[in-house]
Amino acid sequence: MDVMPEKAASVAETDMIGAVGQPVAAEPAASASASSAAMSVVLALSLCHFLNDTMQSMLSAIYPMLKENYALTFGQIGLLTFTFQVTASLLQPAIGAYTDKRPLGYSLPVGMSFTFVGLLLLAFSGHYGLLLFAASMVGIGSAVFHPESSRIARLASGGRHGTAQSLFQLGGNFGTAGGPLLAAFIVIPGGQTSVAWFCLAALMGIAILTWVSRWYGNYRRAAAGRPAPSTALVHSRGRVIFTLGVLAMLIFSKHVYMAAFTSYYTFYTIARFGVDVQQAQILLFVFLGAAAAGTFAGGPIGDRIGTRTVIWVSILGILPFSLILPYANFEWTIVLTTIIGFVLASAFPAIVVFAQEMVPGRVGLVAGIFFGFAFGLGGIGAAVLGEIADARGIEYVYWLCSFLPFLGLLTVLLPKLER
Repeated sequence: MDVMPEKAASVAETDMIGAVGQPVAAEPAASASASSAAMSVVLALSLCHFLNDTMQSMLSAIYPMLKENYALTFGQIGLLTFTFQVTASLLQPAIGAYTDKRPLGYSLPVGMSFTFVGLLLLAFSGHYGLLLFAASMVGIGSAVFHPESSRIARLASGGRHGTAQSLFQLGGNFGTAGGPLLAAFIVIPGGQTSVAWFCLAALMGIAILTWVSRWYGNYRRAAAGRPAPSTALVHSRGRVIFTLGVLAMLIFSKHVYMAAFTSYYTFYTIARFGVDVQQAQILLFVFLGAAAAGTFAGGPIGDRIGTRTVIWVSILGILPFSLILPYANFEWTIVLTTIIGFVLASAFPAIVVFAQEMVPGRVGLVAGIFFGFAFGLGGIGAAVLGEIADARGIEYVYWLCSFLPFLGLLTVLLPKLER
């Protein structure tokens, strides 16, 4: 892995500055070529995000099969989830902070290699200890991927940071939604060893990320001779810490509410409306599809009207719909959840970009914190909501969660940033 001095790394935090190695004042044709190349990088990262999240969602999708094959208890299943989430979420800020100072050009394909090893172990492990090790390998791969790929997507954005984040996260949304579906058609009929087929996806990701890393290396070499932009905080350190805390609360509101849908929406529709499992799965895919569309739309809209405005609308704006949802009939439930999924999902790209603007030169650290924090909150939120559902019923969960968007009022505490 090639390491670059901190000064050059700071230069690399600037926007895309033309063709790989071309100054801003390049000829129009060169600028068009540069823009095309940069967009190819963002799309490549989005595709790899799809592959990464498809593979990491494979673990939870095959829990029933692993439980039967190894006679696991629910406690052992929980430990598998804990092992994966600890490595996937807690390592991300540390990796992001390290690569902010010492960018590692080929860390992305190396990270995907960890996922490859994890999938092989999942396919052929013979005892529980290896399953835990496999879960940690998949988690490490995810921890390496998210902060560094988020940084490169920002570099290749041409200043359209929200758009790049939306495209990048869109791939992850589709991967999370598609993983269980692929597991149902490939892994469950074929048995545990059929997980090995997904190693092909890891190999594809390694190849694509090697190309992205080569582009990244060329970009950094081109930027090395330019003066480093200031990384001084625009606001006071106390103001920055306070703002990041507010953003964390907004992330809490969004991801705990999202966890209510991703983990329990099928149970809710079955209990409340008496639909069968297949219909419930279709309703879940409608919600996830709306969320994916909202993720894609949130970034470009934020580039135009400002990330703060998007955060206002996407979290507080769903409050009327969330409050009505627990009392809605079947048809209106479909309409309301589609609106909620679309609007709420648009918040995350805006929150990440807002945080990155607050902390210049620490793109990897910020991405690691917020991706890791969001991932961890989703898992913790699902566990807590499950306990509440056991105690009070699944419909009570959706009544309780309907008040979470009130936390969107905290957006008034965010500073106004220049667009």
